[in-house]
Order: sequence, then structure tokens, then C-alpha cells
Amino acid sequence: MAHISNMLKNAERFFKVYSGLPIGERQNTIIVIDDEPINWKLAREEVSNDTERGEKILSMLIELKII
Repeated sequence: MAHISNMLKNAERFFKVYSGLPIGERQNTIIVIDDEPINWKLAREEVSNDTERGEKILSMLIELKII
């Protein structure tokens, strides 16, 4: 249950940052996973759909202090 709670808190952190971004910024690459560039829009889709890649994206963004 703690894992789900942390995931929700991390997603909230993500959406708070995402909502403050200028529209043009959302197209920019923020991280690369398995040689695939991930921009803010793709990250939002993955986090919204609660995918494994979304969890990995959240973890990386937190580790890099982006969110």
C-alpha cells in the first residue's frame, strides 16, 4: 500500500510541474530511457496511464531533481 501512496505523491509532483510548463517546453526531451527520448508530453501520457514506464519516468525525474 505504501508503494501506491508514494506513486500517487510522485505523480502529483509531476503534474504540478507539468501544469506550470510553457506549452512549447512540453515538446522538449527531459530524459532518455532505453535509447528513446522522453519529452514532457510522453511522460504525462505514461504517468497518467500508470504504466511501468511511467513509474520509471517518475523515479528518474525525482532522482535528477527535475520534479
